Amino acid sequence: MDDRTELSEFLKSRRARLRPEDVRLRDYGGVRRVAGLRREELARVAGVSIAHYTRLEQGRSESVSNEALNAIGTALRLDTDELAYLHRIARRPEPCAEDTAAPDALAGLRYLLKSFVMTPALLVGRHTQIVGWNDLAVAVFGDFPALPDDRRTLSHLLFTEPYLRDLHRAEWTRAAREHVAHLRVLLGRHRGDRDLAAHIEQMRELSTDFARMWSEHSVARLRSGTYVLHHPIAGELTLHRELVALPDAPSCCGLDLFAAEPGSASERALRRLGGLPVAAD
Repeated sequence: MDDRTELSEFLKSRRARLRPEDVRLRDYGGVRRVAGLRREELARVAGVSIAHYTRLEQGRSESVSNEALNAIGTALRLDTDELAYLHRIARRPEPCAEDTAAPDALAGLRYLLKSFVMTPALLVGRHTQIVGWNDLAVAVFGDFPALPDDRRTLSHLLFTEPYLRDLHRAEWTRAAREHVAHLRVLLGRHRGDRDLAAHIEQMRELSTDFARMWSEHSVARLRSGTYVLHHPIAGELTLHRELVALPDAPSCCGLDLFAAEPGSASERALRRLGGLPVAAD
């Protein structure tokens, strides 16, 4: 995955979604050869020269300043996650932290997972690989531990396993888009990580849905969300997801936790799945 190409395609995709009226420019009509703003229009709104912006959109970012990137980000109407991504991919990548963790550290995190008896919990690596889980996560999300190591990832579960599509049903597209957008955040954060780049390329080859969503260049950090799942045994489950970052564990993206509202039907269903006592309705 070439850094220059990624920078170029990201900027083009953000420029294509804007119209002159979005940035208070007059549209004099006529046929536009490309969607969105022209380069010269974007440069004018950002207050940079057309030559300067053209070099950046060609992936040549060696001399661009933070001030210029911020001005271009404002002109492109980038949100916080998108602007952070632009700054990361426009700079020379810093050495990537080793994707390793001390066995004792991972063991402690796995003990923590087991303690969440009422919460399906996953320990997710920065390539979306599932490196730890508890029994309730398996009860909800299927027998993913049986998958080969190289396919035991959130990406593979969402895009290649029919069980996950059936579990999400109408909300699958939303969950898939959120995942792809977060994966691009990880790409910016861990530039130079060959395993992460290889994972993305593999998913583009395996899944046309993934390839199409990746080509949209969405960038959004996954923080939390509410999902309605359709479990074959428990029925409808409404779960609240929190992705808890682990900044001191460079090999891990975070703890992926799913909780039901206390006292709800979903909580009672989770209790049944986990073999825990259920209070009478």
